[in-house]
Amino acid sequence: MSLAIEIEKLGSDFWNWRTLQQPRSHDDIPRLERVANWKPAWSPSDVAKYRTEIKDFENRWRGIDVGTSSSLKVDKASWIDHQLIGTAIHRVYWELDYIKIWQEQPRFYIDQTIGVLFDLLLPLKITEKEVKEAIFILGNTKEILDHGRTNLEGNSVGPYATVAIELLENIEEQIMTTVNELGKLVSESLATELKSAAAPAITAFIDFREWLKENLNSMKPIKAIGKEKYEWFFNNIALVPFSTSELRLIGEIEWDRAVTLEHLTANKYRNVLVPPIPKTDVEQVADEAKAELQVRGFYEKEGILSQPNSLKHYLTAPLPAYLAPIKWLGVTDDLTGQSRVDEDGYSYVPKPHNQLPYFYAANARDTRAGIVHEGAHYQQLAMSWRHERKLRRHYYDSGVNEGIAFYNEELLLAAGLFDDAVHSKTVMYNFMKLRAMRVIVDVALATGEIDIPTATAYLERKVPMDHGTAYEEAVFFSSCPGQALTYQIGKTQIIKLFSDAVSRERANSKDFDMKKFHDYLWLNGNVPLSLLRFEYLDDPSEIAAIETAKSKN
Repeated sequence: MSLAIEIEKLGSDFWNWRTLQQPRSHDDIPRLERVANWKPAWSPSDVAKYRTEIKDFENRWRGIDVGTSSSLKVDKASWIDHQLIGTAIHRVYWELDYIKIWQEQPRFYIDQTIGVLFDLLLPLKITEKEVKEAIFILGNTKEILDHGRTNLEGNSVGPYATVAIELLENIEEQIMTTVNELGKLVSESLATELKSAAAPAITAFIDFREWLKENLNSMKPIKAIGKEKYEWFFNNIALVPFSTSELRLIGEIEWDRAVTLEHLTANKYRNVLVPPIPKTDVEQVADEAKAELQVRGFYEKEGILSQPNSLKHYLTAPLPAYLAPIKWLGVTDDLTGQSRVDEDGYSYVPKPHNQLPYFYAANARDTRAGIVHEGAHYQQLAMSWRHERKLRRHYYDSGVNEGIAFYNEELLLAAGLFDDAVHSKTVMYNFMKLRAMRVIVDVALATGEIDIPTATAYLERKVPMDHGTAYEEAVFFSSCPGQALTYQIGKTQIIKLFSDAVSRERANSKDFDMKKFHDYLWLNGNVPLSLLRFEYLDDPSEIAAIETAKSKN
């Protein structure tokens, strides 16, 4: 068996396993297409089994000698695929043994229960098939939460438990509303069966919530992941060539830049009236459909990114009544999946009003604010899921995914997309402030310099954003170190890759083909940028920097 075939076989085996093992996350990028009636398994014996299985995968991975970036024993593309398997294997260790989400974070078990139901209900069309699977999910709730209590006993972190208690405050009403609304879509007998399944699930959530309250005072304080483990993540999973101090510096420089640009832009258009938000969600949906076509036409007209006819659309729809009560469980969008690339992606929007949360408010005022980010996710994933190299169809780390979406915001801003809506320019610069601030907060939380209340107040005051959104962001950043900064750090790497690609083409007396560059980037948008630099420019410098950092630890 050739090394290339051996790598592809290992990758296939790993992802077949990972699709069953990977825990559900409330992030929208790493969602996996699961088998029917998938059941998260997190008993102590399941965890022990995962440790044995991931060690076997690691041994197989290390047993394939592919050489180094300076001395390849396989073709470059296969070498990169081998690195991708390594990052995915290390992420499992990160979940199990570094951030220990299954032991320390009560929300983890909310995600593995009703969070799975939330994901099931995201596609636009809900049928009896989905409702039957909802019954299956609700039926597993007690067992999963009981295993959660066993794993959390003596290990749970108090502030994370406080968050879980708050999230579950109205869980009885939320589940019943969701169940009642779903019941309207199916036969009376199936609706009755659904309600019957909901009753013990509600009881299990109440028991879990009360157990958290009773044990809250004895739970552990948050302990920052620390600089050493934080940098292990970047060296082994994200493959980012920056130290902690360099990450912080990037965030600080970009913060200063965004503050300046936002202020100058707001001042320039200070006498221009801010347009009203749509009166209804139906109006907003219609606005978005027109704007999505405009954005796609703009890509082609300006020679920025190909828009093949096979690429479907990123659209919006009114937030369904059955999803509204549990929308806090994740991002209310359906970016489809590997087997659904011929379907449109959807994002659900609430009814417009003057107190909309931060991102909802921006998207209501100009729907392109969401199209240039979440729409970029949809297009990038749809393109990557068609990649001829199967191992590149899978998500590894969101550094490049979020980096592309954030880069796309400023790319289209600079190209003139928002010239007809000047206040949207200010919004884009405000988004830039937020993403730069996320770097600063992510690093400070991971190294233990600040706590969640401090991070919340910082985001609320500095961006600014509403308290609720700021608090949600701070908790998420603390519980998932290294994720919040992916937007800015990924974008920074992309800008340098773009600049160096332009310099190389000009040095070779060629015209730089921007569309070709972006087509490559979007197609390979699940692959860490240090690896893309090596493939696209034959430049292993970022890989070398990572290897040097590893050798010092």
